[in-house]
Amino acid sequence: MKRLRLAIISTHPIQYYAPLFSELERSRWIQPRVFFTWSQSVSGAVHDPGFGREVRWDVPLLEGYEYEFVPNIAPRPGTERFFGVRNPGLIHAIKRWNADAVLVFGWNLASHLQAMRYFKGRLPVFFRGDSTLLDAKGVCRSAARRVLLRWVYRHIDVALAVGSNNQDYFRWCGVPEQRIVVAPHAIDTGRFSDPHGRHQARAASWRAELGIGPDARAVLFAGKFLRKKDPLLLLQAYLECGAPGHLIFVGNGPLEESMRACAGARTNIHFLPFQNQQAMPAVYRLAEVFALTSRGPGETWGLAINEAMASGRAVMVSSKAGGARDLVVPGQNGWLFQSGNRQQLAAALQSALMRDPRELRRMGEAAQRHGARWSIEAAAESIARAVIEFSLQKRHSHLLQ
Repeated sequence: MKRLRLAIISTHPIQYYAPLFSELERSRWIQPRVFFTWSQSVSGAVHDPGFGREVRWDVPLLEGYEYEFVPNIAPRPGTERFFGVRNPGLIHAIKRWNADAVLVFGWNLASHLQAMRYFKGRLPVFFRGDSTLLDAKGVCRSAARRVLLRWVYRHIDVALAVGSNNQDYFRWCGVPEQRIVVAPHAIDTGRFSDPHGRHQARAASWRAELGIGPDARAVLFAGKFLRKKDPLLLLQAYLECGAPGHLIFVGNGPLEESMRACAGARTNIHFLPFQNQQAMPAVYRLAEVFALTSRGPGETWGLAINEAMASGRAVMVSSKAGGARDLVVPGQNGWLFQSGNRQQLAAALQSALMRDPRELRRMGEAAQRHGARWSIEAAAESIARAVIEFSLQKRHSHLLQ
């Protein structure tokens, strides 16, 4: 059987998707080609408003798979607005490549929705997104949203859900159960492993520079200093819990000034600037526990949880993080707390910072084992299997007609 040609529509090269595309390329059954719709990102550098700077990732994003950048003619190009991505040549490019199926990442851009509508009924249409119902507000607003989303998802054949909360969302949107396939939200877990201890050695040296002793316990926040991520809540809860140990913030963002003011001159609260991808395996090893305190809206998963777990770290996660339900097993690999609840978070911090270091290591090891199931290999295998099975079903039904 020849490999089925899978046209993948995505906005721009993303550090979390590149390994997935490469893994699909290695499949015996699928031949992927990625059509990037934000052609202005071809240089590899994009402005990230959360970090407040231009970001150029230092890991390969265009290796190991076929791709092309389709010209985007939007007067104001970008992924923050529906008409920021307009590609008149997209459908023609996919047809010219003679695709057997189409996989669309995200519908809320003009060209992506247009492609879904055009190819539905012509080719099998697969969809991948990570939305949840965690931020749903108000009966009327939810009802209107549901009507719109039911219409949108009538233009797909199979929804590739990233996890349990995302499954619930697709069901709510009217996607039939048999048309929902779990393809886990994943990272390149191997990149965060440390078989030779190199990342741990770098982290130990880094801790020494920060004045954190080898036996001290620490909690890490790494990400954008945004209200959505709520790092200020973590800082306030840490000050409230009164436990010994250190708190480390890695990143930048609009809340940085107020966070530094709140921390004052305390020597057990540390701030490090934005770190690129190659440094992250060492960054997660700066502390025994990683905290993701997001309040949303829009924390649809939180792939930093996956990265921390792959690095052998226990995790402390807010209820508003979409991945918490699947990734965190309270008492075994981490802590869950109700979003915005400073008292619960302070109690979790006290529990972590007063815990025996050996027990924290065991929790980190449990996190690593659990997180291994959420791998790029598992995601690619699920996607490939779904494409093959549905395509064969569709061909068989056509033969019977």
